[in-house]
Amino acid sequence: MSWWGKVIGGAFGFMTGGPLGAILGAALGNYFDEGMDGLASGRTLGPGATERVQSVFFTSTFTVMGYIAKSDGRVTRDEIQMAERVMGQMQLNAGQRKVAINLFNEGKKAGFPIQQVLAQFKQEMHRRRHLLQMFMEIQIATAFADGQLDGKEQGILERIAGELGFDQQQFNDLLGRVSGQAHFSGQQSMSSRLEAAYELLGIEASVSDQELKKAYRRQMNQHHPDKLVAKGLPDEMIEIATEKTQAIKAAYELIKQQRQAA
Repeated sequence: MSWWGKVIGGAFGFMTGGPLGAILGAALGNYFDEGMDGLASGRTLGPGATERVQSVFFTSTFTVMGYIAKSDGRVTRDEIQMAERVMGQMQLNAGQRKVAINLFNEGKKAGFPIQQVLAQFKQEMHRRRHLLQMFMEIQIATAFADGQLDGKEQGILERIAGELGFDQQQFNDLLGRVSGQAHFSGQQSMSSRLEAAYELLGIEASVSDQELKKAYRRQMNQHHPDKLVAKGLPDEMIEIATEKTQAIKAAYELIKQQRQAA
């Protein structure tokens, strides 16, 4: 049973405690007419349990998306559409979508406890590095949604990455790859798409064929949907990981074709 199935079944006890429990409780309280008393029962799942990890990832993703969207003082239509796009990719049902919107709005509120949320998120992920990376990629894509990344937004993203254990170089690499994916899908000219393809794979155009293949395999390994789901990525987010791997494969094939033609 997925984390959502646990919630619907009344086993909300598995996600109690800490700021994330309070935030999810508020979001769910707006969805269930009977209030939180009807959700307090059920066997508590300990740290590391799949459903618990899934609910933490879901809760953190949408609240921090709301926090970043509001970070420059206002939430743009592009940022709202980005959140809606993620919800669309996840194929959320009406109830899940309402909860996701509630979570996004919680993140927009003044005084949102970002440091406490990130500390609990990192603890709950417990060395699931690929999940932390996927989380950061979604947040960076949110900041890029309006077509630009201003200094304040980048500073906030850097602080979030730092709280989750990414150093400056690792953050820069993530930023470059997310930017590369956005440019790769949006460019028309071959030269621009090729440049974006290298950026998406996180390598320079001067690398050898062997280094190119290593970069491709590394990126595919980090984003493979089955591996991410096994580590606790919510089932609803498989499509996001799938789209990422498709972009990585397309970028690799484009570079190979260009090199063979040359």
